[in-house]
Amino acid sequence: MFDENSINIHQRKTKSQSLAWVLLIILSLIWGSSFILIKKALISFTPMQVGSGRIVFAFIAFLPLFFYHFKKVNWQKLKPLIVVGLCGSGLPAILYATGQSQLPSAVAGVLNSLTPIATLLISILFFSKKFNINQIYGVLIGLIGVCIIFFIKENDTLAFPFLYAGLIVIATICYGISANTVSHYLSGMKPIMISTLSFVLIGPFALIYLLSTDFVHIISHTAGAGWSLLALMILSIVCTFLANILFFKLIQITEPVFSSTVSYLIPFVALAWGFVDGEYISIYHLLALGLILAGIVLVKYAKAE
Repeated sequence: MFDENSINIHQRKTKSQSLAWVLLIILSLIWGSSFILIKKALISFTPMQVGSGRIVFAFIAFLPLFFYHFKKVNWQKLKPLIVVGLCGSGLPAILYATGQSQLPSAVAGVLNSLTPIATLLISILFFSKKFNINQIYGVLIGLIGVCIIFFIKENDTLAFPFLYAGLIVIATICYGISANTVSHYLSGMKPIMISTLSFVLIGPFALIYLLSTDFVHIISHTAGAGWSLLALMILSIVCTFLANILFFKLIQITEPVFSSTVSYLIPFVALAWGFVDGEYISIYHLLALGLILAGIVLVKYAKAE
């Protein structure tokens, strides 16, 4: 028979596993919905306003955490924190908004799944990470998936905004730089502190820019701007601030492999939102996504030599 202590441990483990699945599903829905929210924010605001506004509202949300942990901040890590702030938050916010000004949200969501592949390439090229042939195959398979997206016909035309799709790809490379910077230079810092400081470092500059535009005037004088503002605020507070906290909780109660599963689910949510919103979705989008996800599997789970 099990003693009372063993039963309690089993119950706690079962409860943690259930919570982990709940968090995984919630995060997939939240992050997968960010692309449709960007699309709705762009109805009234410019891409630069959407990108900087996303940073500003998240910055304001993180400020209380910054003041609470201020005395614990290791300012000797300022340079890598600036890199993480720019590459992990600042530049991608602008790049995604600009890219989606000409791209369907579903396509942006599929291209976003390149992030793990970009992370591996950065680690190999600049951080001397060991790799094997299966991981290289994974990169190539993922890139084939991207090429398929670039040449999908819509309305019997090959016209495709390659430049804007390229901006999304660059954003995933920025995420790769950020992830490697955290891994190599900020591994001893708590994840919530990294997020807090990265937004605090770039937030004031985004705020200055946003106030220098007609952002407030648009809100006051443009019909429907209130809905775009609501989408932008949800994007910032829920998809950025809250999602960061939930993800760190997920990492704490599970292993990294499980928490990374969210990368596979996000594009399906993005595709679903695109379909609901009337975007063109074909079997080739699903084929491209399947190839990218297959590439991610090889990249993530093939053991390096």
